[in-house]
Amino acid sequence: MVDLYGRSYLKDTDLNAEEYGFLLDLAAALRQEKRAGAGRPLLAGKNVALLFAKTSTRTRSAFEVATSDLGGHPTYLGPGETQFGVKESTADTARVLGRMFDGIEFRGSAHADAETLAARAGVPVWNGLTDQWHPTQSLSDLLTMRDHSDRPLDEVSVCFLGDASNNTCASLLTAGALMGMDVRVAAPLGRRPTAAVWQAAGVLAAASGAHLTLTDDAHAAVDGADFLYTDVWLSMGEDPALWDERIDLLLPFQVNAKLMAETGRPDVKFMHCLPAFHDTGTEIGRAIHERRGLEALEVTDEVFESDASIVFDQAENRLHTIKALMAATLSRSGH
Repeated sequence: MVDLYGRSYLKDTDLNAEEYGFLLDLAAALRQEKRAGAGRPLLAGKNVALLFAKTSTRTRSAFEVATSDLGGHPTYLGPGETQFGVKESTADTARVLGRMFDGIEFRGSAHADAETLAARAGVPVWNGLTDQWHPTQSLSDLLTMRDHSDRPLDEVSVCFLGDASNNTCASLLTAGALMGMDVRVAAPLGRRPTAAVWQAAGVLAAASGAHLTLTDDAHAAVDGADFLYTDVWLSMGEDPALWDERIDLLLPFQVNAKLMAETGRPDVKFMHCLPAFHDTGTEIGRAIHERRGLEALEVTDEVFESDASIVFDQAENRLHTIKALMAATLSRSGH
């Protein structure tokens, strides 16, 4: 019997394979209920704090709608709207919010802040993104891959390409290892998962039978892959002086039609956690086009807008997996 009631979820390794699979099954069931207009008020009477030290589109929307769908009440505490980290310590903020709310979502930079919140709040804390991990994203990713495959996850292969030093790749790698998947990472030196993340994934893989690959050869890495996954190379607020070196380093890992074809799978799917620089419709996209003449960065618009792209299924599944997470940790009826 899986029981996650009262638990926090800060990183993918907080769950075992049975618990992870349970959340995926619950998310699929709650998604079906929502589409049928038959949702259950599993969080009736519950108040949820959404503590955002960083701005967000998908994570904020998913947590707000999920809480409301389940009959709870979300309170959004955005960047600069609280004393968090400025006039009040993380530990003090945790104890205040824990007295008023039944659960806390946190999105910020330092993972240590998420750990302190979970240790001191006395209520479940869910990591909506920190500099080290993005575990609600990987839940959505694995549900989406399961949706688009006729095989179980332990027979599915996914290849992450590009900047693999980030939180999204860390969570995808460890979640895939936990669930026995074939996970390949194609990235240049200097933009690879940390040694600690790779070691954690290796321990999980030894137990699950997962197959992990780390290489700088994008063409070899994608051979036979069911899913190709990438993420942004540049972030707002970074020094533009770093852009040229980063782009030159990562261009060989761009997901384009040629690379998709090199998988040898006509049914290969493309994944991205979003936002994506696939055209010139963003400030950064326009700046890069003016500076380098490039129409796209980590993925071409041709691939992003193709039938192979399932990025908006991923985005929607943020809602359903987050709903499952909250239902399982805040309601005994969610089990």
